Amino acid sequence: MTPLSLPELAAACVAVTLGYTVFGFGGFGANLVALPILAHVMSLRFAVPMLLVLDLFAATLMGVRNRRAIDLGELKRLAPALLIGMGLGLPVLQHAAERWLLVLLGGFVGALALWNLLGHVRAEQASPRWAWPAGLAGGVFSTLFGTGGPLYTLYLARRIVDTTRLRATIGAVILGSALVRLVLFTGSGFFAQPGLLKLAALLVPCALVGYAVGSRVHARLPQATVRRAIWVLLLVSAASLLVRGVAGG
Repeated sequence: MTPLSLPELAAACVAVTLGYTVFGFGGFGANLVALPILAHVMSLRFAVPMLLVLDLFAATLMGVRNRRAIDLGELKRLAPALLIGMGLGLPVLQHAAERWLLVLLGGFVGALALWNLLGHVRAEQASPRWAWPAGLAGGVFSTLFGTGGPLYTLYLARRIVDTTRLRATIGAVILGSALVRLVLFTGSGFFAQPGLLKLAALLVPCALVGYAVGSRVHARLPQATVRRAIWVLLLVSAASLLVRGVAGG
């Protein structure tokens, strides 16, 4: 990768700060927000493993809270499909043309944003059989873009009623999937890209600032209003990625 220009570096700082502001506010979505912006200044094959470094840093810093509350039954049910999905996503990230990765990312983020903006009715408890489609899809998108969390969270939220157990189980899945991606990306040579680890280290302060700001916003602003603004931002980002991808990258 060629060194980033000053405007590109500024865009990367803004992307990571915004992403971790959202994470600090709602405990989700750092990559959903940051990656569509980063995709305009660097290759997805560079941005995805770089964001994984930040994910691991955040996971190590905060740890898995309420470890005793983890629902091991749901974790065991979801894990096989999640691992298979992550394995299936790796060759796509390695070999797919950049323009089609942009289209796929834009379509995924746009659909997720519309789903949340239009509202959806909470379903009754999901059948355990949904662990396989949720795990497979979540695993694929976790490897491709680090954005599989909403998919398996949607499943787990309809299986686990207690919020403490739900948060603990989601945290365990996120940390576990990040460690698996670390192994996959290391073995595939993604971390050997020049400047990747250096840029990730440079962006760590942006992630910390964003997380601190998001935590303060969480206590002071109406959650519904902020979440709606986040989904509108994501919808705009998704549209820009689709236009760029369809136009040929």
